[in-house]
Amino acid sequence: MIDVILDVLSRGLFLLGGLLVFAGALGVLRFPDFYTRMHAAGVTDTMGADLVLLAMALQADDLITIVKLFFIFVFLVLTSPVSTHAAAHAAFVGGLRPLTGADLTPAEEGEGPRPVRAARRTEGAS
Repeated sequence: MIDVILDVLSRGLFLLGGLLVFAGALGVLRFPDFYTRMHAAGVTDTMGADLVLLAMALQADDLITIVKLFFIFVFLVLTSPVSTHAAAHAAFVGGLRPLTGADLTPAEEGEGPRPVRAARRTEGAS
């Protein structure tokens, strides 16, 4: 009976993790500038990968596999936000500024704002 519960729970976690990763990929394709794309990728991919790792741990038979998956989980939780922040900070220091409301133009009827350009650089940045 417990095997059935663990199978159903792990399949649900696999599905939810896959959906989060898909949502992050969709955000990378749809969002207008670098910073919103980084946010979509960083948040959803971290959580999606963590859910998949948890699902794999529920399916594991031996303790050593569960311990290894736990260490991978901790590594991802600690390093993924840091690397996302480092990439965004490097882009900002390099002169890439986020889009503001002034950078957006009204879109066709029934749609939201559409970016004029993907991002803008400050004067003097190369």
